[in-house]
Amino acid sequence: MAVYTDVSDEELAAFVAGYDIGGVVSCKGIAEGVENSNFLLQTEAGRFILTLYEKRVEARDLPFFLGLMEHLARAGLGCPLPVADRGGKALGVLAGRPAAIVTFLDGVWVRRPTAHHCELLGEALARMHLAGLDFAIRRPNALTIGAWRPLWERSRARADEVAPGLAADIEAELAVLEATWPSDLPVGVIHADLFPDNVFFLGERLSGLIDFYFACDDLLAYDVAVCLNSWCFEPDLSFNITKGRALLAGYQRVRPLEPREAAALPLLSRGSALRFLLTRLYDWLNVPPGARVTPKDPLEYHRKMRFHRSIADPAGYGLER
Repeated sequence: MAVYTDVSDEELAAFVAGYDIGGVVSCKGIAEGVENSNFLLQTEAGRFILTLYEKRVEARDLPFFLGLMEHLARAGLGCPLPVADRGGKALGVLAGRPAAIVTFLDGVWVRRPTAHHCELLGEALARMHLAGLDFAIRRPNALTIGAWRPLWERSRARADEVAPGLAADIEAELAVLEATWPSDLPVGVIHADLFPDNVFFLGERLSGLIDFYFACDDLLAYDVAVCLNSWCFEPDLSFNITKGRALLAGYQRVRPLEPREAAALPLLSRGSALRFLLTRLYDWLNVPPGARVTPKDPLEYHRKMRFHRSIADPAGYGLER
């Protein structure tokens, strides 16, 4: 989450007046993340999240995102619900951007996940995968293997400004992944960005998942690899196999991985690390002027990518045989 577009008081009041949620009490920008402009909106009816979809998000994809949240909520998964205006539409326009209001999800995200948090996350991820199997709308992953080279070309010339030798290492890794990326694994709706700040907890209970704006159809096991990368490394970037074991055990309790999915985890984890390295690298080198957002360090995912190269077997992540 982030703030790229300012909204005037007059624009906000006029927009909210189209909903049955009372008048605006307060509206505060949320300055985490990198994609859209997000605000904590307090009205006379309660708290909501107001999102303005920035240029990186295609307007044609918004029915998928909003419909998916509704679908998952009906299936019993905790997630925000889009709020419809008086005309029955969940999508409007505010400050020249497509915009939506969604319900506020109670809970907090944990800065230092424990193995218990990882286990609950694995269960929730598997439940989301199963619930999404009958979602009717399709959306290809715009940031899968075929998109990585075009993204890389936009940063290649300046990559060594971030770290000497980074360009050559990324080029070599990309060539390997392009030659070996699997195409025969189970596919379904994935979150694709389930970092700790997108998962809320109330005490020891997982209360829900948020920020579905990277969700798409892709390899289900790739979503597991994203979570291994984002949940199971310590601040010093060492891999915590206890957390990996807990995450995978939680997932498999709900949806057991097929043997071929399990075998592909090291490769999928390398790919996940490269995907976040590339997007972070681009954002690091191209912060929009005036944006109230701090770009995330791309070298974190370079270190993780190099770790995954050393893993030849899913047991290296704690997967029980």
